[in-house]
Amino acid sequence: MIRWDAPGPYVVAFPTRNGGVSVGPYASLNLGLLTDDDPANVEENRSRLCNAVSADLGRLAMNRQVHAAAVHRAVAGIRDRAGDGLWTDELRVPMLKLAADCLPVAVARTRGQPALALLHVGRMGLLEGVVAAGVAAVDGGPAAAIVGPGIGPCCYEVGDEVAAPFRERFGDDVVRGCNLDLWTAAERALAEAVSVERTDLCTACHPELFFSHRRDHGVTGRQGVVARVAR
Repeated sequence: MIRWDAPGPYVVAFPTRNGGVSVGPYASLNLGLLTDDDPANVEENRSRLCNAVSADLGRLAMNRQVHAAAVHRAVAGIRDRAGDGLWTDELRVPMLKLAADCLPVAVARTRGQPALALLHVGRMGLLEGVVAAGVAAVDGGPAAAIVGPGIGPCCYEVGDEVAAPFRERFGDDVVRGCNLDLWTAAERALAEAVSVERTDLCTACHPELFFSHRRDHGVTGRQGVVARVAR
């Protein structure tokens, strides 16, 4: 796992694809159920992930991700509410967001009562305002954020119908030729309100570490970001 040294009492980690029980294109730590992987394997993988961050699998909160801007308060054990963000200021409510090229993002309040938001940031959600919604969810003073592993500008080729609104919203330089720099677009969306770190790890370039929807033509697993308020 790639751990974030978050500025506060938080545990935040970006798992790689290694360390689980799934096989074939889902080998090995596939965390996503919306695949052809065996659900029992996925649940075991999630259990291993929760153990690694000292979290209770039964209390794990997730969304049914829909590439939109909704950010909900995490409820322990609830995993099916539509949306692409979760936040909490409670102890013992671990959260998990999934991704396989989209960006897993964490936002942490740095003063006052601890609060965390986790976001699944794809191109549609980014334009619709999922980042702003995540930052607003933990509003209450200064915050910090990290952009986790996702498809990089090296590998994310798009058409002009995608590129044009990103140029307009985030600047001409977020499109390099035919390639979209989703990392920089997300950083700029976050930087309007918080200080930002980036991992700059391309999921498509590292098959030994990450699943990639685009590289693997849709037959692939999911990684993401797991986090909890530690105290």
